[in-house]
Parts: sequence; C-alpha cells; structure tokens
Amino acid sequence: MERNKRKNLTGVVTSRSGDKSVKVVYFYKRPHPLYKKEIKRKTVLHAHDEKNECGVGDKVEIMETRPLSKLKRWRVVKVAEKAPIVG
Repeated sequence: MERNKRKNLTGVVTSRSGDKSVKVVYFYKRPHPLYKKEIKRKTVLHAHDEKNECGVGDKVEIMETRPLSKLKRWRVVKVAEKAPIVG
C-alpha cells in the first residue's frame, strides 16, 4: 500500500504564535462567479515549525500532515526565502 500524495503550498509567515508554531498566509486568485474578474483571496493556515527557524515575513513551503493540535494540520518543509532585516 502506498499512501496518498500530500498537498504542498507556498505562503508567507505572518505570525509566530507560539513555540514551534507559525501562521502562514496562502494567497490565491479565483474568478468571480458572475463577472469573471480575478479576485484575490487568502487563507490563514496554522503550521508546525519543528526547528523554530521561521520568522515573520519569510516565504515558506508547507505540507499537509496529520492533526498535530486543535488547529495545526500543516508542517513547514523548508524556508524558501528569508525576509530582509529592517532596522
């Protein structure tokens, strides 16, 4: 038996909500049902960051996983791009 393919998404870290936890915003576009204009949408996902390596503004790749807590169903696979340091 082979297990199912898991979803992979790329998003931006918006919050470090606790130890080993991050909030990731995933942006996408959908056409309006009647007018067909592209509408920007977003989804906020809670992800598990095992190594605490993500910072706010980082672009990360996340993968679907088993439920890890009440809200966490995703885990960080890698940090694709670090946010520039301001200051």
